[in-house]
Amino acid sequence: MPRGPFRATVHVVIATERLLLRRFTQDDAAFVLELVNDPDFHRNIGDRGVRTEGDARAAIAARFEQSYERNGFGLYLVRMKDAETPIGMCGLIRRDTLPDVDIGYAFLPAYRSRGYAVEAARATVAHARDDFGLKRLVAIVLPQNAPSIRVLEAIGLAFERNIRLPGDDAEIALFAVDF
Repeated sequence: MPRGPFRATVHVVIATERLLLRRFTQDDAAFVLELVNDPDFHRNIGDRGVRTEGDARAAIAARFEQSYERNGFGLYLVRMKDAETPIGMCGLIRRDTLPDVDIGYAFLPAYRSRGYAVEAARATVAHARDDFGLKRLVAIVLPQNAPSIRVLEAIGLAFERNIRLPGDDAEIALFAVDF
């Protein structure tokens, strides 16, 4: 049921045994604000400068909605099938700094170490291969982020090499899978 001026049609993209992955809408601003300001998000992914719900709405428009429009895919909100509460995000990202599409994910602390990231990411890999016909998928991760590396390995990506993205001082690990 629509509510508020920003309510868009919720577009469920992927369903797994326990999870639904759907497109972000402007109504998800409070969740985005919480997720991107989690200390582990800052440490492992980066500070996105999102400090208010207004900043979160702008990020949803600039990052998520533009990606859906431009690429047909993007990062998706992850929630349990039996609850409306968002628990994380997972999806596909096309970066100007990488030649291949990459997979990304982040979950709130209460939902980590329960298999949700692997479940969502595994379904996202199948989505990339089956729905978009991608022949290769990559992921970038800080070498010290062992939990994220375990997820990548569980979904079939393997370490390829260390890389340095333009404008970054530190090297990051590049994982990849060819289909």
